[in-house]
Amino acid sequence: MDRAKLADFLRRSRERLRPREVGLDAGPRRRTPGLRREELAQLAGVSADYVMRLEQARSSQPSTQLLGALARALRLTEDERDHLYLLAGHRPPEGPRAGHYVRPALLYLLDRLGDTPAQLITDLGDLLAQNALAEALFGCVCTLEEQDRNIAWRWFTNPRVREAYPAEDHDHLSRVRVADLRAAATHRGYDRPATDLIERLEAASAEFATLWNEHEVAMRRSHHVRVVHPAVGPVEFDFEILQTEAADQRLRIFTPPPGSHSIEALEILRVIGPETAHRSHR
Repeated sequence: MDRAKLADFLRRSRERLRPREVGLDAGPRRRTPGLRREELAQLAGVSADYVMRLEQARSSQPSTQLLGALARALRLTEDERDHLYLLAGHRPPEGPRAGHYVRPALLYLLDRLGDTPAQLITDLGDLLAQNALAEALFGCVCTLEEQDRNIAWRWFTNPRVREAYPAEDHDHLSRVRVADLRAAATHRGYDRPATDLIERLEAASAEFATLWNEHEVAMRRSHHVRVVHPAVGPVEFDFEILQTEAADQRLRIFTPPPGSHSIEALEILRVIGPETAHRSHR
């Protein structure tokens, strides 16, 4: 908690807000155009004394509930609200979720990444979209079909999926997927989509159930992965996971290590395209 900066931000935000913007009458005797502390306190449902102590950097750490009330009373934007939370030593509220809706701008970005495999997935691991090079590389691993698009579900219920990865990597990849799913489920507050997926996996896979009970958690932000592709042989990639504007969608970009065989393999896949690459899988 940065008391001094929090105090300054609250005071300046209060002074910038005009009474008429919150439905108050400015009156003839107002010395400053902004809100009074008493007015902010009334709008936020707190005491004027506590607002004063916050603005004088003398308060205890405010709760997230109080910060939310202050943000609403001050008519803060999302960026300003997040700034308020961070100054008070709290994590900002989660942003909006998009579910399975993919913004056209993200589809355009995927298509423009023609030389790099890229995928858009949900935080729970549902594959929403991928560019042509990713389809040529991973088409045998996961599809966009509604009942077949979850990467964890495919991994733990379809043995053929694991054939695309070296056998010595399987145990590690299983743990990584379970730990990442737990992080996402906890972040969501174990909502219905997360709970349904976990229950389905526990019922379908003893391996998943065992790993889930170990309570490992680690959100994947970057990773090294090796793939055994029937058309071009073993390839390896580093991939970065980028957060999109939606809190529940992630962009995965796969890049080959400099000077590796994977660069040539990607070029071959780019030339032959997804259809030819998939034909060798069948």
